[in-house]
Amino acid sequence: MTDWPARRTQTLKADAAGIAEAAACLKAGRLVAMPTETVYGLAADATSDRAVASIYAAKQRPTFNPLIAHVLDSNAAAREASFDAHARRLAEAFWPGPLTIVAPVAPTCQVCVLARAGLDSVALRAPSHPAARALIEAAGFPLAAPSANLSGHVSPTRPEHVLADLDGRIELILDAGPTRAGLESTIIACLGGTPRLLRHGALAREEIEARLGLALAADDLDDDHAPRGPGMLSSHYAPAATLRLNAREAAPDEAALDFAGALASGGAARRLDLSPRGDLTEAAANLFAHLRALDAGGAKKIAVAPIPAHGLGAAINDRLRRAAAPRSPSAA
Repeated sequence: MTDWPARRTQTLKADAAGIAEAAACLKAGRLVAMPTETVYGLAADATSDRAVASIYAAKQRPTFNPLIAHVLDSNAAAREASFDAHARRLAEAFWPGPLTIVAPVAPTCQVCVLARAGLDSVALRAPSHPAARALIEAAGFPLAAPSANLSGHVSPTRPEHVLADLDGRIELILDAGPTRAGLESTIIACLGGTPRLLRHGALAREEIEARLGLALAADDLDDDHAPRGPGMLSSHYAPAATLRLNAREAAPDEAALDFAGALASGGAARRLDLSPRGDLTEAAANLFAHLRALDAGGAKKIAVAPIPAHGLGAAINDRLRRAAAPRSPSAA
């Protein structure tokens, strides 16, 4: 029998008192939803197989999908992974921030094998959100923290999204309001040779390549068997409604997810625009919240306007493609 909290999940402000209580929960092996600059993460002690198993159970997540371990800085990362010159350059440029680096495990690695899904590599990120950083420091160990939602569901960008999916399954939620970026971190593998893009995210590929001075190798971004990083299942981030991508007009039986007013006027019962002014940063921040809102409104089908493919548009399109993919048992 799963050891869920006996009471409903409590929500606390992400202030000093809330962070202290959340840290105590983590030290006791419990689960806490914490804000980051990307999305809300479901945090647990990354060094404890038992605590990490609770994440998989709460999310109903396939255990072969590895988790990101959140650390304070490069010094903490060095205890967990062996960074090559590319990884060190990326950490120096983009940490703290929305970049996850996958690197070989160090001999001193404390991130448990379950969190690494049995791999000889580990995914690490130093978040920039002050509440997340304070919680990592107060806990005193790396925090495994995938998105705080049921596996395959739309990622949470507000505390109420977490509560809708995980009420009664986790101990508490630290409430810091809406997240800034609204997309998960970009994941880069530095495992020898040219760094590889494993997941599009809140940090645009172009920025990373400009800093490295080379083009990233493109990995197979759909890996349903043994993904090297989080977010690589082909059906992921999925609302209950079915999505029709690159639509030019919404049918009467569809809700509309627009971008810059591109969808022609139709009979859609409900319409939300990711960014009326065509700003991809704004669209990224609104993506998951708008999908959840259309879902909550009872939409069975959603027509999605075309999204430009450059910059953060690549990450938005990646999420939409996964959300529109046929559901697989491993992503449910």
